[in-house]
Amino acid sequence: MNFLEKYNPCIEHVLLASHSWFLKEALFRDYSQFVFLLLNPAELRKFIAEATNQMDAVVPVNEDDFYFKDEDDRSAEQMAIDDWLPIPSVRSAKWWFSAVHSITAVIGAGVLGLPYAMSHLGWGPGITLLVLSWIITLYSLWQMVEMHETDSGKRFDRYHELGQEAFGEKLGLWLVIPMQLVVQVGVDIVYMVTGGQSLKKVHELLCRDPCKSIKLSYFIMIFASANFALSQLPNFNSISGVSLAAAIMSICYSAIAWGASIHKGVQPNVQYGYKSHTTAGTIFNFFNSLGTIAFAYSGTQNVVMEIQASMPSTREKPSKVPMWRGIIAAYVVVALCYFPVGLIGYRIFGNSVDENILITLKKPKWLIAAANMFVVVHLIGSYQVYAIPVYDFIETGLVKKLKFRQSWCLRFVSRNTYVAFTMFMAITFPFFNGLLGFFGGFALAPTTYYLPCIIWLVLKKPRKFSPSWLANWLCVMFGVVLTIVGPMGGLRQIIVKAKTYKFYD
Repeated sequence: MNFLEKYNPCIEHVLLASHSWFLKEALFRDYSQFVFLLLNPAELRKFIAEATNQMDAVVPVNEDDFYFKDEDDRSAEQMAIDDWLPIPSVRSAKWWFSAVHSITAVIGAGVLGLPYAMSHLGWGPGITLLVLSWIITLYSLWQMVEMHETDSGKRFDRYHELGQEAFGEKLGLWLVIPMQLVVQVGVDIVYMVTGGQSLKKVHELLCRDPCKSIKLSYFIMIFASANFALSQLPNFNSISGVSLAAAIMSICYSAIAWGASIHKGVQPNVQYGYKSHTTAGTIFNFFNSLGTIAFAYSGTQNVVMEIQASMPSTREKPSKVPMWRGIIAAYVVVALCYFPVGLIGYRIFGNSVDENILITLKKPKWLIAAANMFVVVHLIGSYQVYAIPVYDFIETGLVKKLKFRQSWCLRFVSRNTYVAFTMFMAITFPFFNGLLGFFGGFALAPTTYYLPCIIWLVLKKPRKFSPSWLANWLCVMFGVVLTIVGPMGGLRQIIVKAKTYKFYD
């Protein structure tokens, strides 16, 4: 037996062990020790065991070094591009970052439409859907937080990357990307409309007679001007201050909405029956209200992977711990805002409530004007939370596919173009409640209510008829119903209003 045949198993042990950075350093710092270990298999095994234990106790400089994700496979050019893109350029976020981003993403235009949705649903179905949606969306968020990274440390920084892991490279991409973009772009359009309406309401409340009426289009442009400026902030961490202000504003205007309603008292001759006098109208209004509630609770799932990507993660402290802590805090706030606004607003005004409860509340003028300004500030922050993943998608395509050089000029042009597009769409189609129902059912319901559950079933493979398996399939069926009936009601409202609408009038 020659030398290689005798010591080949030892050499293989060394080569396999030396794949880790710690053993490479330990083995090749002293060549005499290396030769000694080759000639003594028992000592080699002992050394590998001791070195592995020491390696597990070492805290690397970079959090991601704990995981077996080989960053060295990327070229210097590729690493520079990844660092320039919005996601995940910086992994330094804290738990409260996820809380404020989640509050900003969830609470928005939808909360102001909850009393109106209740007026078309009635007490029983309305309360049931409010509670059920809160539970299901929190459950789907927990699933996505858990699936953000694998046990080996591989992280899915974008929603479509998780979809690709579950359904394959091509199918996962085409299943997730279109729906996610419809959600994010659609929500930004709705927020443009709502922001413009809120500014118009402030003007009407505070302007003294004689007061000249100004078109909604101009107020949408004013709202868009703030987003043109903020669109140049590079990533989620850079908008954390804006998101914090937006989260505070959402709590304030929600409190004003239900507080002012209580102060106003139950209205004379209040009615809680269905408003429509036809069966078809009642059914379609019911469907649209399902979409409105879906819109109110949806959204965070479409940005949660990207938000969690901004957090550091180690084996001892994975990113899911602070992320879930922030989401729990956010959902407590959501419950404290949604249930009082929806239930108290409907109790006070019945089926005479407007699409936006702040429009119904007319006095005291200064308080309602303040609430509308709070809405504007919140929607500016929420617009950016939904826009960051869109910016990432656009800039990735420009730099990686079309080979543009990453620069401030490219970012300036691409992001302003996107903001201008959403502004144009909002000015062209300012149907607030119809948009809520249509987008809520068409795109938000799939990406929020049941796509995370399907991915969980594919990746985690829970046992058939186990509690997890049953819960996920119930969520899937509930989400499918919302997807079918929500857009029907919303589209009908858009068509009805479009009959009397004149473009840019």
